Amino acid sequence: MAEPDTSEVREKHRFSQAALDSYLSANLPDFPLTPPEPLMVRQYRSGQSNPTFYLQKGTKQYVLRKKPHGPLLPGAHRGRIFRDVALTEVSPAERSALYVAVIETLARLHSFDLKALDLQGYGRGEGYCLRQVQTWKNQYKRAANVNIPAMQQLTDWLLDNVPANDNEEKLTHGDFRIDNIIFHSREARVVAVLDWELSTLGNPIADLAYLAVPFLWPSRFPVFTQGNDISLQNVEGIPALNELIAIYYHCRGIPTSLSNWNFFIALACLKLAGISQGVYARYTLGNSSAEDAYRFAEMVKPLAEKGLELAKRGAAVAEAPVGAAGELSQQSQKGRKVLQQLKEFMKQHVLPAEQEVIEYYAKHESSQLRWKKPLTIHKLKEMAKAEGLWNLFLPAVSGLTQTDYALIAEETGKCFFAPEIFNCQAPDTGNMEVLHLYGTAEQKKQWLEPLLQGKFQSCFCMTEPDVASSDATNMECTIQRDGDSYIIKGKKWWSSGAGNPDCKVAIVMGKTRNSSLSKYKQHSMILVPFETPGVKIIRPLKVFGYDDAPHGGHFEVHFEQVQVPASNMILGEGRGFEIAQGRLGPGRIHHCMRTIGLAERALQILCERAAQRKTFGKKLYEHEVVAHWIAECRIDIEQARLLTLRAAKAIDTVGSAGAKKQIAMIKVAAPRMACKVVDRALQVCGAAGFSQDFPLGLMFAHVRSLRIADGPDEVHLSAIAKMELMEQAKQLSAKM
Repeated sequence: MAEPDTSEVREKHRFSQAALDSYLSANLPDFPLTPPEPLMVRQYRSGQSNPTFYLQKGTKQYVLRKKPHGPLLPGAHRGRIFRDVALTEVSPAERSALYVAVIETLARLHSFDLKALDLQGYGRGEGYCLRQVQTWKNQYKRAANVNIPAMQQLTDWLLDNVPANDNEEKLTHGDFRIDNIIFHSREARVVAVLDWELSTLGNPIADLAYLAVPFLWPSRFPVFTQGNDISLQNVEGIPALNELIAIYYHCRGIPTSLSNWNFFIALACLKLAGISQGVYARYTLGNSSAEDAYRFAEMVKPLAEKGLELAKRGAAVAEAPVGAAGELSQQSQKGRKVLQQLKEFMKQHVLPAEQEVIEYYAKHESSQLRWKKPLTIHKLKEMAKAEGLWNLFLPAVSGLTQTDYALIAEETGKCFFAPEIFNCQAPDTGNMEVLHLYGTAEQKKQWLEPLLQGKFQSCFCMTEPDVASSDATNMECTIQRDGDSYIIKGKKWWSSGAGNPDCKVAIVMGKTRNSSLSKYKQHSMILVPFETPGVKIIRPLKVFGYDDAPHGGHFEVHFEQVQVPASNMILGEGRGFEIAQGRLGPGRIHHCMRTIGLAERALQILCERAAQRKTFGKKLYEHEVVAHWIAECRIDIEQARLLTLRAAKAIDTVGSAGAKKQIAMIKVAAPRMACKVVDRALQVCGAAGFSQDFPLGLMFAHVRSLRIADGPDEVHLSAIAKMELMEQAKQLSAKM
């Protein structure tokens, strides 16, 4: 099967493939000598200077770039691979994550310690901006075929406005754009940056502005957007330019500033205009590798005019003030629509059924029927699925951001069984995220697809009864290779969902010991079907007397020499902690999101009770202490909601790793807040609040357990303190 975005090698670029095969066999380590069939060579359609080829021999794949034939323009750029910068082939949520990964990578690149890398002599940083203007001015003149007054005007403006402090020395890429990035095959993270021919030492904002130009360029730029007349400002899912700039400054740990931003944007336009003119010139010479090189002549004038326009607009070019990273923004249009739809569904169908479901579980609380779901829940699930309110937690499926989902999850938190109605219940959400991110095609077909369809459910086995599980390196359960199988041996407890009759598979974390590796690379995760011999479900565990029967409870499960195929291993041996961090990315704050909704419901109960009951001749709310409790509850909920939204927004913009401080903060703040709100509601409701007539007892048991279940508060607080100290030290260092 041909590599996407390739074609047959064009006639003017053809060479002896047999000679290349022979050369690579002799000189490239690990190049396959078999199979006997010849080397397959395809040419990438894009790329404006250096012809670029896709090679395949057996299972090995390579990329080859070669110098173009014929005379070259002096100083011309020697190669870029152009692709669709609008990322129209991926979902909106993935677009957002990919662009955030790119901006994070750029910030890291600009944060390198040149001395530590021995790169002080990599280039002459002083006078970089002036040299750039002169370089691209001369490049354009050498390639120009017609006179374009705007190019001269733009050059003159740039020469008159070179930053006074033109002596910054940071590693600059020179051609940093999404087309020169290689992403991980499954994850939204950068694994390589290509095309370093223009790299040197200089002002890093030039790279940032160059990356920003697609947000601001003229509307008709079909070559740069693969035939689409589009501006990135209008592409769903791609963060706003000012938001990306804010992330950049946050990741670099420097004060947000856009001084001379108009200069760097204008410089980027001059550079692109010069490159476009050069591509066209090579077309006229017959040595351009781009199939559509003739069209680049059309771009020079609009780029120059746009650059001149942006230069004169000053720092307002970013279209909005740049705020702090993690700054809140509104839901997407789709997010608002889904939220409204879900609110209506909750109001019309879920909440009216709550009493019926409660009565079912009360009736069967002492029988095995308590683990089965009443028919009402099954009907509601089918209705929600039919309305498209299904798998909302997974951005790749729903197209929603974490910010969108935060407010949606809050609504589901107002009813104890609501998350399951929308197939957004724990632990299945985390397990589905794991399989989506790390599962093989076979694992996804066998387990992920049925989970997404709601055909069965799953559980997660990590915590152990005999060790302190807040430090997962204490784990004793073993996963050892035995030929084509793995043998699992150990005890787990608090395995959520294990009592569910529909639970068909568990993700089990255990040790695959290798003393030569660090303690964080000795753990693995593996899929274990519950029907496998040796899987023993021992007992349900109660939380303050509640066994959480509707959700399959929290069980102790033993694995006694359980044997599963080696193909059940997720991602690979020793990758358990890596998977755990991925599983605890967006999923880490789903509980927090739902907890906000639970607190809202508790406050509603508090207010209703305070308005109904009298003591000492006054309604309860007329007593100052109760009125103050109501006010404090509202303040606490609003604060927690804002922190939750900030964490969700941070995940959307800087990724789970970049948002770890915000995630840790809300995992402490949300359960603490909810405990206070529920406790006040219990106090106002009096003895009735502790009875089965109110859901407050179950609420308190749930939110109090979160202060341990999602990691003890103390662990999160230590992590927050460490990150805060590091950030303060970094900021102090930047000021010195």
